[in-house]
Amino acid sequence: MSKDTVTKSNPDGIEEDHRFAADESWLTRLVQLRVFGKSPLNAFMRLNQKFWRKLPGSVTALYPVRKYGEILHALARMQGYRGQLHHTFFLRNRPMLELMRRLVERSNSRGELRVAVLGCSTGPEAYSVAWAIRSARPNLKLILHAVDISERAVKIGEDGLYSVVDSQLAGSNIFDRVTEAEMQELFDKKGDVFVIKSQLKEGMRWQVADVGEPRILSALGPQDIVVANNFLCHMDTPAAERCLRNIANLVVPRGYLFVSGVDLNIRAKVAKELEWQPVQELLEEIHDGDPRMGNGWPFNYSSLEPFDKRKQDWRLRYAAVYQLDSSNK
Repeated sequence: MSKDTVTKSNPDGIEEDHRFAADESWLTRLVQLRVFGKSPLNAFMRLNQKFWRKLPGSVTALYPVRKYGEILHALARMQGYRGQLHHTFFLRNRPMLELMRRLVERSNSRGELRVAVLGCSTGPEAYSVAWAIRSARPNLKLILHAVDISERAVKIGEDGLYSVVDSQLAGSNIFDRVTEAEMQELFDKKGDVFVIKSQLKEGMRWQVADVGEPRILSALGPQDIVVANNFLCHMDTPAAERCLRNIANLVVPRGYLFVSGVDLNIRAKVAKELEWQPVQELLEEIHDGDPRMGNGWPFNYSSLEPFDKRKQDWRLRYAAVYQLDSSNK
């Protein structure tokens, strides 16, 4: 591996001590444990959460405490209800959009650029991606597939009409991260409704589909860039891994896969096995680029663990963007 020249913090990677690694076999037994028909795990997690919130950052950053936090997060992932959510925002992860802009700007493509935004929800991420790409290469022919399993969400995205009053399934203000100048670049305003500008909608194709199904490749075709953010974390481990491997088949040779909001153990495992090349440019900035994903760790199953260079495989583990070789899919 090359030296770290692009991330914010700088101690070299330290070989990971596996003594504190979470063993899913005994964790599974703990999750399944019942006393008088009830699980003691809920009380255990509530007690831990109460004390964890009182700890200063200097303590939670200590290696043994961080490793204990990873065990708590593994337990959180193994219990409780999971479901697909539609919480989304415009310009959600700015460093990720900036990296995409740079990659497209440096590209030698003179024809068309094919991009798929999977799990697009109500559309803010798809439009944010289109905005970033068109900002880099306004004259490039862009074909962007926006795909989600929810017909209602896809309909909202395709209409491109958003209101501050109506959260449009997002759960909060979807414009939170957009400046006034950017609002003018993205929208035309009609009363209380913000309408996506027509030039951003050019080349966009909206589809209802399950991206975990093998037929998604024939439905979309090969893609130069695939964006698969913030939906794999809501799947159980086997389903998320199968879906991630399936998604990788969409990427053309030397194309790019953007995949955040996923269990890091799954992503690192698949990336290592398939020899994906982590893009190190803005690696740490992208990892920390969506503060909401870090909220609630280690007790929220979908939350993102803090960046930790003490892990031996930190570059592979924390990269959210990979360049893929078709021979290793």
